[in-house]
Amino acid sequence: MNLYQRVLDDGRFYAVLSAAGFSLKAIFVKLAYAAGPVDALTLLAMRMGLALPLFVWLLWWSRGSGEGALSLLDGGRVLLLGMLGYYLSSLFDFYGLELISAGLERLILFSYPTLVLLLQALVMRERPSRRMLLAIGLCYLGLAVAFVHDLGSAGSRAQVIQGSAWVFASAVTYALYYFGTGVMVRRVGSMRLTALAGGASALMVLVHYGISGDVAELSALPVQIWLYALLMAVLATVLPIYWMALAIQRMGASHTAAVGNLGPVLTLFAAWLLLGEVVSVYQVAGLALVLFGVSRLRPPAK
Repeated sequence: MNLYQRVLDDGRFYAVLSAAGFSLKAIFVKLAYAAGPVDALTLLAMRMGLALPLFVWLLWWSRGSGEGALSLLDGGRVLLLGMLGYYLSSLFDFYGLELISAGLERLILFSYPTLVLLLQALVMRERPSRRMLLAIGLCYLGLAVAFVHDLGSAGSRAQVIQGSAWVFASAVTYALYYFGTGVMVRRVGSMRLTALAGGASALMVLVHYGISGDVAELSALPVQIWLYALLMAVLATVLPIYWMALAIQRMGASHTAAVGNLGPVLTLFAAWLLLGEVVSVYQVAGLALVLFGVSRLRPPAK
């Protein structure tokens, strides 16, 4: 077997690609905001509108997976998951990125595995173990270190607090989405569920924008914003989902999740390299605590 084939057969290659793609989303959002006057809803509508044909492609690609037709109840659950995971979660995240740095955004968003485990403990009426509570405590201690640093160095404390609240709301809605996929993925299949939920959420975003936005303004937006929206749709939305599926097929979910812990590190590095965001000792310390806490939880990656 030649080197090229070995790389393609190695799940770690696709897991790294997936983590890198997801980590670039915040970077593209910040670059789009800097390129011209565009609000969160408009940018999200552009991203999901461009991603919709790709979600259709994912659905076509998964057509031979063997799952049967969806029942009416299953269809309703898919719509609910789409509303939580790719519509509300993304919208809240885009609102937050208008106000806070990409590095802080990724750290807050990466807290969602702790929320998933807390939801599971609540629904199953299980008491969290000491190890789980310690890991969750480390995660939020790391978030507190990074948050306090940004709060002290930013021009507007109210802006940092508001932006962080939006991103945490995004983490909550994504945790609800992920928790709900546990049952549905066995009935629908992971790739098919992603395509259906993503396509449904894209339509929700476009309907929202059609009601609240100004479609005529899209033609007046700078070309750079359209370019960043396209890069977001392809490199930071659909392809990472596809790469993650390939990684899970080759190395399993737990190993893919471990590689996914690279996400916040890559976002912090890309924010420094492409956005000129300052990386302080406090941010590095907070990142280390969050990553260590999440690794002890062994969550799935976003």
